[in-house]
Amino acid sequence: MEEQFILRVPPSIAERIERLLNENPSTSEDGCLDLSFTDDGRTGTFAIGNETFPASLLDLPGVVESYKTYDDTVLIKTADIGQIIMVREEGEPSPEGIEYRHGLTPPMRDARRRRFRREPDVNPELVQRVEKDLLNIMSGGTVDKADDANVERRKTAQVPAVKPDVVPTETVGGGGPERSDSDDSMENEN
Repeated sequence: MEEQFILRVPPSIAERIERLLNENPSTSEDGCLDLSFTDDGRTGTFAIGNETFPASLLDLPGVVESYKTYDDTVLIKTADIGQIIMVREEGEPSPEGIEYRHGLTPPMRDARRRRFRREPDVNPELVQRVEKDLLNIMSGGTVDKADDANVERRKTAQVPAVKPDVVPTETVGGGGPERSDSDDSMENEN
């Protein structure tokens, strides 16, 4: 299984990396690349030659699929990439939080806010209580602590509505019994 990551670097560093990859490493002044992280696993340093730059590991707002081809016709999926390593110049501020707000392409700019559903505001205590009640019901028990509103709702749901057996024949406007269009159609057929 392959391990892949996305490395985003400033243009000046990108030129140096490209030069290093295209030339013989022994003749290049930027002889080595190194990436190391601190104990938290989110911040670190990127070294090229004798210079070091700050780096951050950030989560992407969505998963990016990576593909490979051997014959230029068939694509084979090789990985799902969910994180990016951002290398920045020495004076630039570090990104806030652990999630990168923007995706890899311009249409994904501020993607979390614009494209994805917001997470619902749920009280953790309510979730734990409902989970406990569900487990209790599944094991054959009953709900221990129900709200008064839920109790009232259950009581009204259990009492069936009373239906009259006899249809009243009240008169409308002093005429005969109230009739519908379906009654008229029945008389025309007879």
